[in-house]
Amino acid sequence: MISTWENIFFSPAVVLYLLAMVLYFIALTRRREKTGRLAFFVTGAAFILQTLALGARTLAAGRLPFSNMYEFTSLFAWGIALVFLVVARRYAIRALGAFVLPLIFALLGYAAVLPREIRPLVPALQSYWLQLHVFTAILAYGGFGISFGVAIMYLIKEWQELAGNLASGLYRLLPDLKTLDELNYSAIAFAFPFMTLVLITGAIWAERAWGAYWSWDPKETWALITWLIYAVYLHARLTYGWKGHRAAWMAVIGFLAVLFTYFGVNLFLSGLHSYV
Repeated sequence: MISTWENIFFSPAVVLYLLAMVLYFIALTRRREKTGRLAFFVTGAAFILQTLALGARTLAAGRLPFSNMYEFTSLFAWGIALVFLVVARRYAIRALGAFVLPLIFALLGYAAVLPREIRPLVPALQSYWLQLHVFTAILAYGGFGISFGVAIMYLIKEWQELAGNLASGLYRLLPDLKTLDELNYSAIAFAFPFMTLVLITGAIWAERAWGAYWSWDPKETWALITWLIYAVYLHARLTYGWKGHRAAWMAVIGFLAVLFTYFGVNLFLSGLHSYV
């Protein structure tokens, strides 16, 4: 069974995210401030529709939507969109949308081709600890997604500067390197405590579901690897003053680990989390 109301809200949300992505590209390449503001509001409208779609699925299923690849991929995109809207509103960096909206659209595009039938939860997923686990993962992955977009912006800006393309339109449209570096740090500093809670709540859930806090399941292992990457980043920044180029690459590597933790493990490895 697929919720009719979910379909009504989900498809327009995907279309609006695509429109927002195009508008952000136009705003970035043609320096149109009004287009950037419009793109922000279109993103907000898409976010509202996606929230309604998730709400409709929750009502139809009688549970929160976190039981399969389709549901969590949708939540993954939702979390990135949520953090993006907050960051874009606070910092007014219009260019960020051109680097984050493609990620949101790609996730929802992938979700759209996955099986969407609503099925009862298997016993292992019937836990309030799992709900906390997923909620903290959404916020953590959302923050890491923003740091990834910012890091890509930093590396492009740095490359333009090293190449001497100081007069190029792209160089002028991107924020200065210091601002991007600080925003990258802020996004990771926001997300890291939630990633820590992902491990803690996941361990408690695992003990309730399978009788052991840790079993070195592939997803557990890769979640720990992801946590360690960002822990090294924060430690190196606070202790050794890592900033700029190295910090940006750490953010990119960290988010690639995030993607593999979810998609790579589910597609290529087998374990206790394979059905998620």
